[in-house]
Amino acid sequence: MRTPNDARELADMRRDYERGTLDEASLKNDPIAELAEWLSIAVAARVVEPNAMALATASAEGTPNVRVVLCKGVDARGIVFYTNYRSHKARELDENPRAALDFLWRELTRQVRVQGRVEKIGPSESDAYFRSRPRASQLGAWASENQSAEVTRAELDHRLADLEKKYAGTEIPRPPFWGGYRVIPDRFEFWLGGPGRLHDCIAYVRENSGWRKTRVSP
Repeated sequence: MRTPNDARELADMRRDYERGTLDEASLKNDPIAELAEWLSIAVAARVVEPNAMALATASAEGTPNVRVVLCKGVDARGIVFYTNYRSHKARELDENPRAALDFLWRELTRQVRVQGRVEKIGPSESDAYFRSRPRASQLGAWASENQSAEVTRAELDHRLADLEKKYAGTEIPRPPFWGGYRVIPDRFEFWLGGPGRLHDCIAYVRENSGWRKTRVSP
């Protein structure tokens, strides 16, 4: 794989985008419905992992953290992802229950940014999703009980082998330390790359029971 030779080469890397335009009138009045449509477009375009999104959280002191997770639900209530409730991200959300999301579909030169408060989803919703997961993923959730803690590969493999024996021939229950979160948005930005860096960016800001939609400078 080719790599940049120096910092100057990195600085000179750029591309132009020419995939149409966005305007306020062309987007739905409901940004969650618009996000669902953009996700459908990414799926139809066979983008690799179209539901991948960067999740940014921060500690009570304001130290930021970001990682990529998978979006597992979008509806009028918000945007759902699942994780270990003992992970760094979960501890940060306990301290500071707000987050930012970023969906980036490079092939389509599209991006959606989201900000909002975060809350845990109900146990029954987490149970239903856990039952839908492949058995290997269910076992993996149990094996990584102490997510973010130091561990050796041998320890992980040993835990997994023990769990395979424990649950052989039986249904695997959802771990009590694993479940979902819902991001309840109060701001969206829909971005479409444009020529000459004059990108289109339409923002939605929650106001009372509705949304205010406006163009923002790229």
